[in-house]
Amino acid sequence: MKIHTRKFGELEIDEKMILDMPDGLPGFDGYKRFVLLEDAGSKPFCWFQSVEASDLALVVMNPYLFKPDYQVDLKGVMALKGWKNVTEKDLGVFVVLNIFETRNGKKITANLIGPLVINMKKNEVVQVVFEDAHYSHQYLILDPSV
Repeated sequence: MKIHTRKFGELEIDEKMILDMPDGLPGFDGYKRFVLLEDAGSKPFCWFQSVEASDLALVVMNPYLFKPDYQVDLKGVMALKGWKNVTEKDLGVFVVLNIFETRNGKKITANLIGPLVINMKKNEVVQVVFEDAHYSHQYLILDPSV
């Protein structure tokens, strides 16, 4: 299947790689099919690319790379979604990043209160939103002024 992306142009992807997001992505109504794109030149960053809209791509990252003590109740997510015959090893956790320019260079923050949990076995994604989180939606992972 061919998809169009803003970052990578036209790509041929295997339809088995499409991730279904039945509940959708908050703030982006109507978009429910995504693919996780990785580029060796920009690791550890990935793109959560909409299959339905070429301009909808979120920069995401594994949060454990910069915050090893980050906690998501994966068993709770599995129960909430009714994911049977799935273990925590079948799940991937990513957080959405915001990258913006400052006078000193690029600043990168991560949304730790709304991680994406990907069920790799079922190719399904849910965004978990922590209601009483002690995490920030603007957790600083790169500050050029430091």
